[in-house]
Amino acid sequence: MSQYQRIACLSTEAVEVMYAIGAEDLIAGISGYTVRPARARDEKVKISGFSSAKLERILAVKPDLVLAYSNMQADLCKELVSAGVEVHCFNQHSVDGIYKMIATVGLLTDRVAEAAQLTVTLQQTVQAVKAQSQQWTRRPRVYFEEWNEPLMSGIGWVSELIRIAGGDDIFPELANCYSGRERIIADPLEVVRRAPDIIIGSWCGKKFQPDQLMQREGWAQIPAVQHGQVFEIKSPDILSPGPAAIQHGLLQLQVLISGWQQQQ
Repeated sequence: MSQYQRIACLSTEAVEVMYAIGAEDLIAGISGYTVRPARARDEKVKISGFSSAKLERILAVKPDLVLAYSNMQADLCKELVSAGVEVHCFNQHSVDGIYKMIATVGLLTDRVAEAAQLTVTLQQTVQAVKAQSQQWTRRPRVYFEEWNEPLMSGIGWVSELIRIAGGDDIFPELANCYSGRERIIADPLEVVRRAPDIIIGSWCGKKFQPDQLMQREGWAQIPAVQHGQVFEIKSPDILSPGPAAIQHGLLQLQVLISGWQQQQ
């Protein structure tokens, strides 16, 4: 039996994992950005946004543990600790980090075996995608745009998933920067110079506008634009560092890169 009975989840991937391992009864409240599973939005109280939240709304569900994520929730974590609440703040930025997060949630909820099985399932998906991509002799250059004002390239696990699916991130030097500010592309023409074969937009929190992207100055000469290789992967499918990034984001990357391969 879990030593925690009322867990508040301030990020969507924690909710996703707890449902996946059968620990949903322990959830006392969720982030309003939660999308998986869909029923969580009907079954659980929404107590926070992501980078913003009111302390009293979280405390109102009387949590004995709060699960948070990243530096963007650091100040909120400090407030919760000051209010006497136990907090675990995850900070995974890689595929291995996702596996470790799942294992930790399993430990905290006394669902160790279930968490291990979930990880095995995800690892099998990764290995199957790798097996396909390793057969290809060419690797497309991929530009992943996480935000458009200003331009921001993809975070660590996104870059890693692109590699697993058979592509090469055109901004690998930015992928390990934890802060979004550090991943800003100051000069949009730098994307033109790096000539991506595939462009993927995933504007966190809003719909990607491919026409707007393709109309940027100089971008018409990019191979991806010239050959109709501009796509969207919705942010909940890839920008949440949990199972969805592998089960949905990676598989969509595989489809897009496979499609590019077939055109070569």
